Amino acid sequence: MALVVTIESGFAGVGAGSWLMGRAQPAAFLGGAVRRRRKGWLLRDRALLCLVETSGEAKCADSGRPFLTHIPCAAPVSAVSSKVLVAPAVAWKGAFALKPIPMSLRASLCVSEFGAEWVVTATAGRTLRIVVKDGDTLTVRPEALVAWTGNRPTGHCPRIGLADIILPRTPRNLAFCFHGPCTVWAEGSREPQALPGLRSCRRAC
Repeated sequence: MALVVTIESGFAGVGAGSWLMGRAQPAAFLGGAVRRRRKGWLLRDRALLCLVETSGEAKCADSGRPFLTHIPCAAPVSAVSSKVLVAPAVAWKGAFALKPIPMSLRASLCVSEFGAEWVVTATAGRTLRIVVKDGDTLTVRPEALVAWTGNRPTGHCPRIGLADIILPRTPRNLAFCFHGPCTVWAEGSREPQALPGLRSCRRAC
């Protein structure tokens, strides 16, 4: 039986069931909403996603990320964990640290994988769905990445200066390259203070 979600007025509504929700969710609910312990030793997104069991209707929304995107999981979907608002618990398949710099957690993103049903993301900017054809390459700034289907991206930095090596910060021109065929969801880019989910990913990874 398909698990249904409704999106209205910036809220994602779900019924009774078992859900993975972002922190501080649900914003409102009828009946009961109980947080359960997520079982498993290596849950890289444990600090970002909570298991919530609801006995009635629940509404999820984030005032700082008002734009919601419903992504169907006809093919496996990888979503930035810090941007996941709600998804069926049965859809979760795993999580990993996406590292644009090999063997380093600098600028890494915690990513959750969903293999069935759907996932709803919440972003600060509007989300664009981009289809990348076979043989094409799409480059996305790390802070703009929301989700994708297909192979994992590769890190790309066209130029690294001396300051990038000496200073304890992420290279400013670091990006992810997606090689088609794949589908990518991206939001508006901005100058990041720190990449979403970086500290939580370091604690959880």
